[in-house]
Order: sequence, then structure tokens, then C-alpha cells
Amino acid sequence: MSPIILFSFVLGYFLVLLGVAFYTSRNATNETFFIGNRNSNWVLVAFGMIGTSLSGVTFVSVPGTVGNIVNGGYGAFGYFQVILGYIFGYFVIAFVLVPLYYKLNLTSIYHYLEIRLSKESYKTGALFFIISRLFGATARLYLVINVLQIFILDEMGVPFIATTAIILMMILLYTWKGGVKTIVYTDTLQTSFMLLGLIICLFYILSQLNISISDALKQMSEHDYLRIFDTTIQHKSFYLKNLVGGAVIAIAMTGLDQEMMQKNISVRRMQDSQKNIMTFTGTMVIVNLLFLTLGGLLYLYMIQKGAFYQDKTFLFNGKNIIGDDLFPTIALFHLPQTISIIFIIALISALFPSADGALTALTSSFCIDILGIKRRTDLSESAQKKTRMIVHFSFAIVFLLCILLFKWINNKSIISVILDLAGYTYGPLFGLFAFGLLTNRTVKRGYGVTAICLMAPALCYLLGKNASTLFNGYQIGVEMLLINGLVTFTGLWCFSKKPS
Repeated sequence: MSPIILFSFVLGYFLVLLGVAFYTSRNATNETFFIGNRNSNWVLVAFGMIGTSLSGVTFVSVPGTVGNIVNGGYGAFGYFQVILGYIFGYFVIAFVLVPLYYKLNLTSIYHYLEIRLSKESYKTGALFFIISRLFGATARLYLVINVLQIFILDEMGVPFIATTAIILMMILLYTWKGGVKTIVYTDTLQTSFMLLGLIICLFYILSQLNISISDALKQMSEHDYLRIFDTTIQHKSFYLKNLVGGAVIAIAMTGLDQEMMQKNISVRRMQDSQKNIMTFTGTMVIVNLLFLTLGGLLYLYMIQKGAFYQDKTFLFNGKNIIGDDLFPTIALFHLPQTISIIFIIALISALFPSADGALTALTSSFCIDILGIKRRTDLSESAQKKTRMIVHFSFAIVFLLCILLFKWINNKSIISVILDLAGYTYGPLFGLFAFGLLTNRTVKRGYGVTAICLMAPALCYLLGKNASTLFNGYQIGVEMLLINGLVTFTGLWCFSKKPS
């Protein structure tokens, strides 16, 4: 299919987003940008959060993991172990963290750390959120941009850096004024397109296989694609690790993440925010199961076309299409033009929610938590707005540099990279909040807290690299986040004292 036609749909889609942004950002203030004036509709927030949580990684990478049964890590339906763990984590968010945030009337959730522990703890928590969300969001963004680059823009002679810069400029334009208020609406629109694309692709592939869903499941079972639980304790994908790790990841990457909670606490009533979390949880489980099912169907489709496993590859016409390359290759080269267009629209619909919210939340956190502009009485509304816009643009530049870094690394399974990064960057945040919630001890003043939170990931990195040797072949997987949090918690305990 002509890359120019596909790119025209990308531009058309962006113009729709600009229209929504223009409508929602009228009379916008800094409160509109930071927290949507605390007047967001919980139904829209819940639905839009699906797109933010899933992103292009779920759309491209999760289906690719299903047939990746020869490279270790997540294969078959193994990723669903993490999803099951998420359910427990979201219950903690809804009934422990959300009431806390509403009770304290927080704009930045990291202000809790100042109230409970110290100013240095607050700054440290915000810093680790910025690091965590920066790398997580740009890894997700890289995956989708790379697909657009390889399958569309390379043929048009557009370099990767130009593609990235243009897309970031698009995101800047429609989040420039409205911030959270705009994102609540654009995420709802984008989630709708993404889920519609998923359902259409799923049913089209099933029709092309010319078999019933029960026959498809039987064939997937014969290829070992339906296996969920890994009972080998040494493996990264051991089920108990993933259930516990999934719960901790959900708490850290949603409940302790300013981007995700910024939308939740923009809802007027706490009860509506809780309904949002639980509605989102049920929908997220179903959608991930559909993505895994689509992955199994895609592998069956390519096997029917002549693809086969060889060593650690899945070859078709001499090209390895295992993992992240599978879905884009099929959608753009082996399916009708209409399905290709639907795939591209769904893909960019998965791209923007994970990037626009991150850019807005990073701007909010840096302005409120690091610069403290809401506390400064010497700054007028217009001065605060100018600072916010400078920070917003600066983070777009940092996004560009990080995406170029991921391009240089060029990993074939971005979802594994994101989960690994989360273990190191969200661990100190988890430890800080756990210490505040589970103890009544006070930490000493000064930046010893920061030093502990920086040392914990470094120690965990060394542990992860040597775990197989130290523990008789045991490999650390998603439980790294919990280990990192426990190391941070222990360090804070040693750096604290009983309340006087």
C-alpha cells in the first residue's frame, strides 16, 4: 500500500485531535492544565486510561510474545500472569491510595511524602517519577514511531529523527494549553479507535483462517500458545513471581504514578474515582486477553502462509518476524488495504495516549514538585504559565533524545525492556510510599533519603546480573520492583527513628 496514503491518514487523525484540543482548552488556566479543574467525568477517565495503560506496546508487542516460545521470557499466554497480578494491585490503589489522596486534597501525589516524611523525600519521590515515566513513555513511543518509520516513512525518504520530531511537535500542539482536561477527551477518542482496530483485526484474521474460534483455540493449544502458568521457579516467567510482581507493578506504575493518578484525582468525588479504577481493571483484563488471542491467531495465520520456526527465529520469506515485527508485517504487507488503514489508525491511537499524558504529567510534576511554582507567591498566573510552557517544550526535547537512545539499543521486545526498567526506577518510589504507610517512624532530615533511593537500584542491578550464579540458576524477573522496594524500605528504616 502507498506510504503516502497511510501517512495522509496519520495527518488527518492528528487534525481531529487538534480540533478536540481547541474545543477543550478554551479559557484554560494552570489548574486546567495540571488537574482539569477537578471536574473530569469518571467514565471518560476510566475509558481513556485503558489507552494510556495499554499503549502501542500492548498493541504491537503483546501479540508478538505469544509465539515467541523459543527465546525465554514471556511466551504463549505467559504475559497474562502479570495481568492477573495487576488485579490485586488495582484493588490496593482503589481502596488504600485513592482515599489517601482525596483526604489530603493532593494535586501532586508526591506531596504526601512531604506531609508524612520530609521535604527531601518529596523531592526524591518526584525525581524518581520523572525518571521512571520519562524512560517508560519514550520506550513506548519509540516502538510505535519505529513501526511508522520502517513501514511508511523510510519509503518516503524521511529520516527517523525527523519522524520523531514531527510526532513530538504534534503532541506538543494539542497538549499545549488544555493539559489534563484535553487529554481526558483525546484519550477517550483514541482508546475507542484502538479497541475498534483490535476487534476488526481479530475477526478478520479469524475469517481468513476459515475456522471457528474453538478450532483456533485447539490449534493454538497444539502449538503450546495457550499456556499461561510457568511452574519452573528458576525462570523469569515463574507464575508466583509474576502474580506478586504484577500486583506491585500495578501499584507502582499506576497508583504511585503522577500521570495515571493525575487523571483519577481530577474526578470530583472519591467514590467516582474508585469506580473508575475498578471499571478500568475489568476492561483492561479483557482487552489484554483479546490481544493475546490475536497474537495466537497471527502466528497461526503466518504458519498457514508458510512461516516456520528455525532455532530462535520465526521465518517468512527469509525474514525473521518474531516478536514486535509480527503484527505490523502482517497488517501492512499481507492484508487488504482497508485493514492496513485500520491498523495504522489503531496504532497511532495507541501511540498518543501513552505520550501526551506522560508529557503533561512530567511537566506538572517538574513545575509543582521540583520548581514549586504553586507555592511561590511572587509568581503571577501568567509567569507560572510561561514557566510551564518552557518546561513542557524542554521535556519534548528530552523525549526526542531518549527515543534516539532506544533506537540505538534496538531491542526486539520493548515490553520486556519496559518491565525491566520499571523494576529499577519505580522500586524506590514503592519503598518510600510503603515506609510512609506501614510505619510511624520519621526519617532524618537531609538528602540521605535521596542517597538511599539512588543506591537501592544500583545494588539491585548487581544482584540481578549475578542472581543466576548466586542462587543456583534462579533468574530475577518482574519481582525486581518488589526487591528494590524492600532494599529502599530497609535503608529508610536504618535512616529513621521512632517518633518522639
